[in-house]
Amino acid sequence: MSKLETPTYELPFVIRPNRYSAKHNIKPVNFYCIAPQAAWVALIGDFNGWQPWETPMRRQPDGSWLAQVQLHHGYHQYVFLVDGVPMLDPNADGTARNEKGEPVSLIAVS
Repeated sequence: MSKLETPTYELPFVIRPNRYSAKHNIKPVNFYCIAPQAAWVALIGDFNGWQPWETPMRRQPDGSWLAQVQLHHGYHQYVFLVDGVPMLDPNADGTARNEKGEPVSLIAVS
């Protein structure tokens, strides 16, 4: 090698900026609410700006309500809005309090 040449080295791996990361995965998540007496149920949470009209739930033949939402990896806060009244999910991964101090359900998506 002459003095003007710059040595080059090959790395054993290539760093790629778009490598796999669970943070970037979107996963379909089904939410079920048991409220056979309800006339209307919505799913509200941090994933839809807490807006009831964003995710109305569909009544199922057995009287439960279903909504499927595409969620990113991580924890998400939500509640069911049953005829305008917030209801926690008894099958949630946990509970927490939102910024207003109100109880909310938690789901962990991985």
